[in-house]
Amino acid sequence: MARIGYIRVSTVAQNTDRQEDAMSQLGVDKLYIEKVSGKNANRPELKKMLEFIREGDTVVVSEISRLARSTKDLLTIIDTLQEKKVGFVSMKESIDTTTAQGRFILTIFGALSELEREYILSRQKEGIDAAKARGKHLGRPAMAFPTNFEQIYHAWKTSEITPTEAAKRLGIKRPTLYLMAQRWESTAT
Repeated sequence: MARIGYIRVSTVAQNTDRQEDAMSQLGVDKLYIEKVSGKNANRPELKKMLEFIREGDTVVVSEISRLARSTKDLLTIIDTLQEKKVGFVSMKESIDTTTAQGRFILTIFGALSELEREYILSRQKEGIDAAKARGKHLGRPAMAFPTNFEQIYHAWKTSEITPTEAAKRLGIKRPTLYLMAQRWESTAT
């Protein structure tokens, strides 16, 4: 009967110290740590943990959102734990799935985690839309036209050379040639 800790942060830049300290205080026997988004359950360390756990073990997380960000994924993971007769404890929410009340509370918190993720995505989209409305260019800056672009563009468009040859002469790849040609054509009209 082991206590298995699962730690997750969303990006490589984030650190896991806070979660590791909490797991250490609880005397967790084995840790699975990963730095990847929780948007779905397709995570290598989560899969390893689910394969490792045995009947009588308890999986411990610092908070539900570390295990799953969608109610569906959370309930699927919890079902897997229950099938293997493994308990689940979330420290922040004080949930213990060995009780009916704990399972009920877990479902509610899972729904709240999913709602929080949807809010984050919505705010991100609103921010991008607002930046675009103010005329801000998002993404990589457009590549400057080479000095000989007009000459090579004309040779390509009059079928004197192939797109591959045009890209080669300009020192760019064909997809970049097509993008530059679109920009050129939109500014020429």
